[in-house]
Amino acid sequence: MIQFTSKGIYCIPGKFYLDPWQPVDLAIITHGHADHARPGMKKYLCHHFTVGILKSRIGPDIRVEGLAYNQPIQINGVKISLHPAGHIIGSAQIRLEYKGKVTVFTGDYKIQDDGLSTPFEPVKCHELITESTFGLPIYRWESVEIQNQRLKSWITHNQGYKKTSVFIGYSLGKSQRILNAVKDMGEIYLHYSIAKLNMAYGDAGLKLPSYQIIDPMKDMKQLDGKIVLLPPALLDTQLLQKIPHVAYAICSGWMQIRGARRWRSADAGFAISDHADWNGLLQAVKESGAEKVYVTHGQTASFSKYLNEIGIEAEEVNTNYGEELSV
Repeated sequence: MIQFTSKGIYCIPGKFYLDPWQPVDLAIITHGHADHARPGMKKYLCHHFTVGILKSRIGPDIRVEGLAYNQPIQINGVKISLHPAGHIIGSAQIRLEYKGKVTVFTGDYKIQDDGLSTPFEPVKCHELITESTFGLPIYRWESVEIQNQRLKSWITHNQGYKKTSVFIGYSLGKSQRILNAVKDMGEIYLHYSIAKLNMAYGDAGLKLPSYQIIDPMKDMKQLDGKIVLLPPALLDTQLLQKIPHVAYAICSGWMQIRGARRWRSADAGFAISDHADWNGLLQAVKESGAEKVYVTHGQTASFSKYLNEIGIEAEEVNTNYGEELSV
Protein backbone atom coordinates (compact mmCIF):
# COMPACT_ATOMS: atom_id res chain seq x y z
CA MET A 1 0.00 0.00 0.00
CA ILE A 2 2.88 2.36 0.86
CA GLN A 3 5.93 3.33 -1.19
CA PHE A 4 8.82 5.47 0.06
CA THR A 5 9.72 7.89 -2.74
CA SER A 6 11.92 10.93 -3.35
CA LYS A 7 8.85 13.17 -2.87
CA GLY A 8 7.63 11.54 0.33
CA ILE A 9 5.57 8.63 1.62
CA TYR A 10 3.19 7.61 -1.17
CA CYS A 11 -0.07 5.66 -0.88
CA ILE A 12 -0.14 3.68 -4.13
CA PRO A 13 -3.88 2.87 -4.46
CA GLY A 14 -4.94 6.21 -2.98
CA LYS A 15 -2.62 8.29 -5.20
CA PHE A 16 -1.75 10.71 -2.39
CA TYR A 17 1.22 11.44 -0.15
CA LEU A 18 1.74 11.64 3.61
CA ASP A 19 3.74 14.70 4.78
CA PRO A 20 5.57 15.03 1.43
CA TRP A 21 8.63 17.26 1.15
CA GLN A 22 8.22 17.92 -2.60
CA PRO A 23 5.14 19.45 -4.31
CA VAL A 24 2.36 16.92 -5.03
CA ASP A 25 -1.33 17.01 -5.93
CA LEU A 26 -2.71 15.84 -2.58
CA ALA A 27 -0.85 15.86 0.74
CA ILE A 28 -2.30 14.44 3.95
CA ILE A 29 -0.56 16.30 6.76
CA THR A 30 0.05 14.98 10.28
CA HIS A 31 0.66 18.38 11.94
CA GLY A 32 1.66 21.98 11.38
CA HIS A 33 5.43 21.95 11.98
CA ALA A 34 7.37 23.19 8.96
CA ASP A 35 9.28 19.97 8.33
CA HIS A 36 6.03 18.01 7.91
CA ALA A 37 3.83 20.67 6.30
CA ARG A 38 5.62 22.20 3.33
CA PRO A 39 4.49 24.75 0.75
CA GLY A 40 3.68 23.96 -2.87
CA MET A 41 0.99 21.25 -2.57
CA LYS A 42 -2.10 21.60 -4.76
CA LYS A 43 -4.31 20.46 -1.88
CA TYR A 44 -3.82 19.69 1.82
CA LEU A 45 -5.87 17.43 4.09
CA CYS A 46 -5.32 17.63 7.87
CA HIS A 47 -7.06 17.78 11.24
CA HIS A 48 -9.31 20.81 11.42
CA PHE A 49 -7.25 22.34 14.28
CA THR A 50 -4.30 22.37 11.87
CA VAL A 51 -6.09 24.22 9.06
CA GLY A 52 -5.45 27.67 10.55
CA ILE A 53 -1.83 26.81 11.28
CA LEU A 54 -1.21 25.83 7.65
CA LYS A 55 -2.88 29.00 6.39
CA SER A 56 -0.80 31.10 8.78
CA ARG A 57 2.50 29.43 7.88
CA ILE A 58 2.07 28.57 4.19
CA GLY A 59 -0.49 31.08 2.92
CA PRO A 60 -4.13 32.10 3.40
CA ASP A 61 -5.14 31.01 -0.11
CA ILE A 62 -4.00 27.37 0.01
CA ARG A 63 -6.56 24.63 -0.70
CA VAL A 64 -6.96 22.80 2.59
CA GLU A 65 -9.64 20.55 4.03
CA GLY A 66 -9.99 19.73 7.71
CA LEU A 67 -11.20 16.51 9.33
CA ALA A 68 -12.10 15.62 12.90
CA TYR A 69 -10.40 12.76 14.71
CA ASN A 70 -11.95 9.37 13.89
CA GLN A 71 -13.90 10.82 10.95
CA PRO A 72 -13.33 8.33 8.09
CA ILE A 73 -13.33 9.31 4.43
CA GLN A 74 -12.63 7.37 1.22
CA ILE A 75 -10.12 8.34 -1.47
CA ASN A 76 -9.74 5.99 -4.44
CA GLY A 77 -10.93 3.06 -2.36
CA VAL A 78 -8.63 3.78 0.60
CA LYS A 79 -10.33 4.42 3.93
CA ILE A 80 -8.56 7.27 5.73
CA SER A 81 -8.96 8.48 9.30
CA LEU A 82 -6.97 10.72 11.64
CA HIS A 83 -6.20 9.80 15.24
CA PRO A 84 -4.64 11.84 18.08
CA ALA A 85 -0.83 11.86 18.14
CA GLY A 86 -0.36 13.96 21.29
CA HIS A 87 2.50 15.89 19.66
CA ILE A 88 1.00 19.38 19.38
CA ILE A 89 -2.45 20.84 18.82
CA GLY A 90 -4.14 19.10 15.88
CA SER A 91 -1.38 16.53 15.45
CA ALA A 92 -2.66 13.28 13.98
CA GLN A 93 -1.65 9.77 13.11
CA ILE A 94 -2.89 8.81 9.65
CA ARG A 95 -4.67 5.44 9.43
CA LEU A 96 -5.03 3.89 5.97
CA GLU A 97 -7.13 0.83 5.24
CA TYR A 98 -7.25 -0.92 1.87
CA LYS A 99 -8.61 -4.39 1.13
CA GLY A 100 -8.41 -5.37 4.79
CA LYS A 101 -4.83 -4.18 5.36
CA VAL A 102 -4.18 -1.29 7.78
CA THR A 103 -1.13 0.99 7.72
CA VAL A 104 -0.60 3.79 10.25
CA PHE A 105 1.79 6.72 9.87
CA THR A 106 2.41 8.28 13.28
CA GLY A 107 4.04 11.52 12.15
CA ASP A 108 5.57 13.06 15.30
CA TYR A 109 3.98 11.96 18.56
CA LYS A 110 4.35 11.74 22.31
CA ILE A 111 2.71 9.57 24.93
CA GLN A 112 2.78 12.15 27.74
CA ASP A 113 -0.37 14.25 28.14
CA ASP A 114 0.79 17.90 28.18
CA GLY A 115 -2.67 19.24 29.04
CA LEU A 116 -3.02 21.10 25.72
CA SER A 117 -2.73 18.54 22.92
CA THR A 118 -5.32 15.82 22.45
CA PRO A 119 -3.70 12.79 24.16
CA PHE A 120 -2.11 10.05 22.05
CA GLU A 121 -4.42 7.23 20.97
CA PRO A 122 -2.96 3.78 20.15
CA VAL A 123 -4.10 2.54 16.73
CA LYS A 124 -4.03 -1.14 15.78
CA CYS A 125 -2.47 -1.89 12.40
CA HIS A 126 -0.55 -4.38 10.27
CA GLU A 127 2.18 -1.88 9.33
CA LEU A 128 3.40 1.05 11.42
CA ILE A 129 5.54 3.94 10.19
CA THR A 130 7.02 5.52 13.34
CA GLU A 131 9.41 8.33 14.05
CA SER A 132 12.43 7.63 16.29
CA THR A 133 13.76 11.08 17.22
CA PHE A 134 14.65 9.96 20.75
CA GLY A 135 15.02 6.25 20.05
CA LEU A 136 17.85 5.64 22.53
CA PRO A 137 17.49 4.39 26.15
CA ILE A 138 19.13 7.56 27.53
CA TYR A 139 16.04 9.56 26.60
CA ARG A 140 13.47 9.06 29.37
CA TRP A 141 11.33 12.07 30.28
CA GLU A 142 10.31 13.07 33.78
CA SER A 143 6.60 13.52 34.42
CA VAL A 144 4.96 16.70 33.13
CA GLU A 145 4.38 17.79 36.73
CA ILE A 146 8.09 17.52 37.58
CA GLN A 147 9.07 19.25 34.33
CA ASN A 148 6.77 22.17 35.13
CA GLN A 149 8.05 22.43 38.69
CA ARG A 150 11.62 22.65 37.43
CA LEU A 151 10.66 25.60 35.22
CA LYS A 152 9.01 27.37 38.14
CA SER A 153 11.95 26.74 40.48
CA TRP A 154 14.36 28.21 37.94
CA ILE A 155 12.22 31.35 37.62
CA THR A 156 12.09 31.69 41.40
CA HIS A 157 15.88 31.40 41.56
CA ASN A 158 16.29 34.07 38.87
CA GLN A 159 13.82 36.38 40.57
CA GLY A 160 15.95 36.20 43.70
CA TYR A 161 18.80 37.71 41.68
CA LYS A 162 16.49 40.10 39.77
CA LYS A 163 17.21 38.32 36.50
CA THR A 164 14.97 38.05 33.45
CA SER A 165 14.02 34.42 32.77
CA VAL A 166 14.13 33.73 29.03
CA PHE A 167 12.89 30.39 27.69
CA ILE A 168 13.86 29.23 24.22
CA GLY A 169 11.20 26.94 22.79
CA TYR A 170 9.66 26.20 19.41
CA SER A 171 6.89 28.63 18.43
CA LEU A 172 4.26 25.96 17.95
CA GLY A 173 3.66 23.47 20.73
CA LYS A 174 6.63 23.98 23.03
CA SER A 175 6.08 27.68 23.75
CA GLN A 176 2.42 27.14 24.59
CA ARG A 177 3.39 24.36 27.02
CA ILE A 178 5.87 26.68 28.74
CA LEU A 179 3.37 29.53 28.83
CA ASN A 180 0.79 27.28 30.45
CA ALA A 181 3.32 25.90 32.96
CA VAL A 182 4.61 29.26 34.27
CA LYS A 183 1.36 31.25 34.17
CA ASP A 184 1.41 32.08 37.90
CA MET A 185 5.06 33.12 38.11
CA GLY A 186 4.86 36.74 36.94
CA GLU A 187 4.41 38.87 33.82
CA ILE A 188 5.02 36.94 30.61
CA TYR A 189 6.22 38.38 27.30
CA LEU A 190 6.18 36.53 23.97
CA HIS A 191 7.75 37.09 20.59
CA TYR A 192 5.09 37.88 17.98
CA SER A 193 5.84 34.65 16.06
CA ILE A 194 4.64 32.70 19.10
CA ALA A 195 1.64 34.94 19.71
CA LYS A 196 0.54 34.53 16.08
CA LEU A 197 0.34 30.76 16.50
CA ASN A 198 -1.48 31.08 19.82
CA MET A 199 -4.56 31.92 17.77
CA ALA A 200 -4.81 28.25 16.76
CA TYR A 201 -5.35 27.36 20.40
CA GLY A 202 -8.10 29.95 20.76
CA ASP A 203 -9.78 28.63 17.61
CA ALA A 204 -9.72 25.16 19.20
CA GLY A 205 -11.41 26.49 22.34
CA LEU A 206 -8.26 26.32 24.49
CA LYS A 207 -7.72 29.38 26.67
CA LEU A 208 -4.05 30.23 27.17
CA PRO A 209 -2.76 32.39 30.06
CA SER A 210 -2.45 36.13 29.56
CA TYR A 211 0.73 37.57 28.05
CA GLN A 212 2.14 40.61 26.28
CA ILE A 213 3.89 40.75 22.92
CA ILE A 214 7.46 42.03 22.87
CA ASP A 215 7.90 45.30 20.99
CA PRO A 216 11.49 45.27 19.67
CA MET A 217 11.32 49.02 19.05
CA LYS A 218 10.86 49.77 22.76
CA ASP A 219 13.50 49.91 25.43
CA MET A 220 14.11 46.32 26.52
CA LYS A 221 14.14 47.47 30.15
CA GLN A 222 10.40 46.73 30.05
CA LEU A 223 11.43 43.07 30.30
CA ASP A 224 13.68 43.48 33.31
CA GLY A 225 12.91 40.70 35.79
CA LYS A 226 10.04 39.35 33.69
CA ILE A 227 9.45 36.00 31.96
CA VAL A 228 10.18 35.94 28.22
CA LEU A 229 9.48 33.25 25.59
CA LEU A 230 11.47 33.30 22.34
CA PRO A 231 11.74 30.90 19.37
CA PRO A 232 15.10 29.17 18.70
CA ALA A 233 15.77 31.37 15.65
CA LEU A 234 16.45 34.30 18.02
CA LEU A 235 19.10 32.52 20.09
CA ASP A 236 22.04 34.41 18.62
CA THR A 237 20.35 37.69 17.75
CA GLN A 238 20.52 41.22 19.11
CA LEU A 239 17.05 40.95 20.62
CA LEU A 240 18.23 38.38 23.16
CA GLN A 241 21.37 40.42 23.83
CA LYS A 242 19.32 43.57 24.50
CA ILE A 243 17.25 41.98 27.27
CA PRO A 244 18.70 43.17 30.61
CA HIS A 245 19.99 40.85 33.33
CA VAL A 246 19.18 37.84 31.22
CA ALA A 247 19.37 34.17 32.12
CA TYR A 248 18.21 31.91 29.31
CA ALA A 249 17.18 28.29 29.16
CA ILE A 250 16.65 25.95 26.24
CA CYS A 251 13.63 23.64 26.45
CA SER A 252 14.23 20.61 24.26
CA GLY A 253 14.56 16.86 24.56
CA TRP A 254 18.19 17.25 23.54
CA MET A 255 18.82 18.86 26.94
CA GLN A 256 18.65 15.37 28.44
CA ILE A 257 22.36 15.28 27.58
CA ARG A 258 24.36 17.86 29.53
CA GLY A 259 26.72 18.57 26.65
CA ALA A 260 23.85 19.93 24.59
CA ARG A 261 23.32 22.80 27.04
CA ARG A 262 27.04 23.61 27.16
CA TRP A 263 27.15 23.57 23.36
CA ARG A 264 24.62 26.42 23.22
CA SER A 265 26.18 28.23 26.23
CA ALA A 266 22.77 28.33 27.89
CA ASP A 267 22.31 29.11 31.58
CA ALA A 268 19.96 26.14 31.91
CA GLY A 269 18.49 23.31 29.87
CA PHE A 270 15.19 21.54 30.44
CA ALA A 271 14.47 18.15 28.85
CA ILE A 272 10.93 18.98 27.77
CA SER A 273 9.94 17.42 24.47
CA ASP A 274 6.88 17.06 22.27
CA HIS A 275 8.24 13.71 21.04
CA ALA A 276 8.01 10.28 22.64
CA ASP A 277 10.97 9.16 24.72
CA TRP A 278 12.46 5.65 24.54
CA ASN A 279 9.71 4.09 26.65
CA GLY A 280 7.01 5.98 24.77
CA LEU A 281 8.27 4.78 21.39
CA LEU A 282 8.31 1.17 22.57
CA GLN A 283 4.86 1.53 24.08
CA ALA A 284 3.40 2.92 20.85
CA VAL A 285 4.96 0.19 18.71
CA LYS A 286 3.81 -2.63 21.00
CA GLU A 287 0.28 -1.26 21.41
CA SER A 288 -0.12 -0.98 17.62
CA GLY A 289 0.34 -4.74 17.26
CA ALA A 290 2.10 -4.10 13.95
CA GLU A 291 3.65 -7.04 12.13
CA LYS A 292 6.09 -4.72 10.33
CA VAL A 293 7.52 -1.41 11.57
CA TYR A 294 9.18 1.22 9.37
CA VAL A 295 11.43 3.50 11.44
CA THR A 296 11.84 7.05 10.14
CA HIS A 297 13.65 10.23 11.21
CA GLY A 298 15.81 10.07 14.31
CA GLN A 299 17.69 7.14 15.78
CA THR A 300 16.60 4.87 12.95
CA ALA A 301 19.49 2.40 13.08
CA SER A 302 19.49 1.91 16.85
CA PHE A 303 15.73 1.75 17.28
CA SER A 304 15.08 -0.59 14.35
CA LYS A 305 17.94 -2.86 15.50
CA TYR A 306 16.42 -3.09 18.98
CA LEU A 307 12.94 -3.86 17.62
CA ASN A 308 14.34 -6.70 15.52
CA GLU A 309 16.18 -8.04 18.58
CA ILE A 310 12.94 -8.26 20.57
CA GLY A 311 11.12 -10.01 17.75
CA ILE A 312 9.37 -7.10 15.98
CA GLU A 313 10.29 -6.91 12.29
CA ALA A 314 11.62 -3.40 11.61
CA GLU A 315 13.30 -1.55 8.77
CA GLU A 316 14.99 1.86 8.51
CA VAL A 317 13.52 4.44 6.13
CA ASN A 318 15.12 7.72 5.05
CA THR A 319 12.88 10.81 5.19
CA ASN A 320 13.40 14.58 5.13
CA TYR A 321 11.94 15.40 8.54
CA GLY A 322 13.51 16.83 11.66
CA GLU A 323 14.35 20.25 13.13
CA GLU A 324 17.15 20.84 15.58
CA LEU A 325 15.48 22.64 18.48
CA SER A 326 11.80 22.02 17.78
CA VAL A 327 11.80 18.87 19.82
